[in-house]
Amino acid sequence: MSQQINRQVILASRPNGIPQANNFTIADAPITAPEDGQVLSKTIYLSLDPYMRGRMNAGKSYADPVEIDEVMSGGTVGQVIESKHSGFSAGDFVFGYGGWQEFWLQDGKKLKKVDPQLAPISTATGVLGMPGVTAYTGLLNIGQPKKGETVVVAAASGAVGSVVGQIARIKGARVVGIAGTPEKCEFVTEELGFDACVNHSLQDFGENLKSACPNGIDVYFENVGGKVFEKVLPLLNNFSRIPVCGIISSYNATQLPAGPNLTPLLMRNILVKRLTLRGFIVWDFVSQEEEALTQLSNWVKEGKIRYREDIVDGLENAPEAFMGLLEGKNFGKLVVRVSDEPAG
Repeated sequence: MSQQINRQVILASRPNGIPQANNFTIADAPITAPEDGQVLSKTIYLSLDPYMRGRMNAGKSYADPVEIDEVMSGGTVGQVIESKHSGFSAGDFVFGYGGWQEFWLQDGKKLKKVDPQLAPISTATGVLGMPGVTAYTGLLNIGQPKKGETVVVAAASGAVGSVVGQIARIKGARVVGIAGTPEKCEFVTEELGFDACVNHSLQDFGENLKSACPNGIDVYFENVGGKVFEKVLPLLNNFSRIPVCGIISSYNATQLPAGPNLTPLLMRNILVKRLTLRGFIVWDFVSQEEEALTQLSNWVKEGKIRYREDIVDGLENAPEAFMGLLEGKNFGKLVVRVSDEPAG
């Protein structure tokens, strides 16, 4: 191997509120040869996802935090450079959680092969990866959309929301997206086939959402929280189902928002309308991963599910791209191209 240095993005300090550039640092480390059962891969694509903000905090959550001076965690698609695992050979494309670095060493048991004939390998970070499985399992297990119902999807142009809405359409539901710009709303309706999309950045968002949902809301797929949820709440029908996948509007919060206290209103709606709100993590449905990926792959091949990727070049640009993700600056699944795909 001609290059003996591994560039890494390190968590230098924990952010207080919105992450800043000085919370990250670029470092060089030696490349470690694999031992028995391990695989060394070169990163081609790095997935950037909102959950990473929580990993920057020290508090207890559903996953361990990234420690100070450790490589930032994240899903990666790479090519095997050297393998000491019988299931992988040099040249194979693989997905794993290699983190924000150019090379990564991982136990072969934790890797999955990526088939470049099935779809572009970058899709293993998005529609044919964790976000796609999240959309499939969260919507179908918790949302349970029925033909003719109204499904509303927050962050509808994003990696998860875009797939949620298209699956709901396949299941016969009427689908309304929520996004933050006119361009994103146009993409959601014109390219993804949603029945309508409402811009949450407009002052009359609440009225526009009500107009787009004349029969109320039966399923609300939550990715945002905050003021978006406040406008959704009064439109929820009896027995509505709300899969809570993310609340990106509060990920950078350092304290609870100022009043009024809406908890009594929420609890009353839950009781009177008999609402089902369930938070979930994709790992909750790990037994359905193969089913989800098989079905999603078929829908992509059939043209029933479309996707969009927002690709940023260069590992050094990952921190800035990630900070933009938390502000909704990305358009589609955000991916960092760390190195070029091999020709052929």
